[in-house]
Amino acid sequence: MPRSFNQSPRTGKFAALFLLAALLAGCGGVRRSSPREPANFQEILERAKSRVFPALVFIKPIVEEYESGEKTKHQVFGSGVIISEDGLVVTNYHVVEKAVKVNCVLSDKDQVPATILGRDFDTDLALLKLQNCEKKFPLPRGEFADSDNLAEGDFVMALGSPFGFTRSISLGILSNTRRYLGFTTQYRYNTWLQTDAAINPGNSGGPLVNIDGKIVGINTLGYLMGESIGFSIPSNVVKAITEKLKEQESVQRAWTGLRLQPLKDFFTNTFTDARSGVLISHIEEGSPAQAAGIADGDILVQVGQERVDGAYVEDLPRIEWLLADLAPDKSVSFQVMRGGAPVTLPVTPILKGKIEGDDFDCRRWNMTVKEINKHKEPALYFYHKEGIYVQGVRYPGNAASAGVGQGDVVLSADGKPVKTLKEIREIYDTVMADETREKKVLLELDRNRQRRWIVLDYTKDYKKEE
Repeated sequence: MPRSFNQSPRTGKFAALFLLAALLAGCGGVRRSSPREPANFQEILERAKSRVFPALVFIKPIVEEYESGEKTKHQVFGSGVIISEDGLVVTNYHVVEKAVKVNCVLSDKDQVPATILGRDFDTDLALLKLQNCEKKFPLPRGEFADSDNLAEGDFVMALGSPFGFTRSISLGILSNTRRYLGFTTQYRYNTWLQTDAAINPGNSGGPLVNIDGKIVGINTLGYLMGESIGFSIPSNVVKAITEKLKEQESVQRAWTGLRLQPLKDFFTNTFTDARSGVLISHIEEGSPAQAAGIADGDILVQVGQERVDGAYVEDLPRIEWLLADLAPDKSVSFQVMRGGAPVTLPVTPILKGKIEGDDFDCRRWNMTVKEINKHKEPALYFYHKEGIYVQGVRYPGNAASAGVGQGDVVLSADGKPVKTLKEIREIYDTVMADETREKKVLLELDRNRQRRWIVLDYTKDYKKEE
């Protein structure tokens, strides 16, 4: 699955785990029948597996994509877990991100359709509802554990369908319970569970289970460059987001425009001389924070009645969540330290815009275009607050032959300015409907801040030759 990567388990890992389990039995971690008899770890795993394995779901979405330069549909694979007796299923956002149809294979090997109730890009979670299976009610379901009570070294099992191999289990431990991954625009609202249980493409969306047979996380990421490094979304985050997705198709968040940095940033070797609060590293242009007068370098110490403390990167998600939960269009006081003195400023957050821009397939031109979105394409948005860009170029194809490149911003087409997807769609439809004109169109593009004009000859119909 997208953003899930292959990793190889360490040789002899399972033998070491069984040995460690036997040792733990003598420390009161697991009951045993006599002081000399080690606990049967296999029985413990079997009992834990049996509580969640029946709720495991093999997910087979049909996705619609534009990255190849034309609209295509194909099937991908992922995993999920049933969390209610009437068929609610949790999985990853990226498993069903572009899905136009979703089928799910249940534990009895029956395939049923599912509808997407809601998706949340920022936490990479989605909620599905199984269809046409009322006769199976009550369905087997997994039960969530409290992820705040987890500790490094806890045994866990990753359930899922790696590479489409249905109903698989890998065993490991929790390597870290508060791993920060929010260095990009995504993953800013929670820390992660790091595990050495193998998480491969296809495991995405499946449950991470403890030895009590409870869900402690949702498997999401594997790390290509490292051995036995996988990441799962903590169960408490999953519970909070799924409750929101039951009520609405997406999670509504407030936007203030603040970019935060911990007071003690070991990644950049930046250390701020402050006892509490969090460093405001950047204010986004046109944001509510900028309008309120908050400046780069201020130390945010309080939001409304809530004190904030971001000494380390692991503390940032709680603050990001606090800011996202503010009521849009309602003023709230932000207290910052500036030059050693407190300053209180009223900030009026606004509703965060949609994450994903719309797509359009200029099929005869053999290229696809997409709306510029400040959350998904921040580098393009920095220079173009609105507009569209070339998402994909088909090879071979007319756009590729003309020299159109992926990432080019379309400024005008056929002599008409382009700011919205509606405008490029209307221009394309008008051009293609005119059978009397020469089969060429002039495109004005911005590539790496340099303007260029390209004549796109669409005489050749690559699609018909396939």
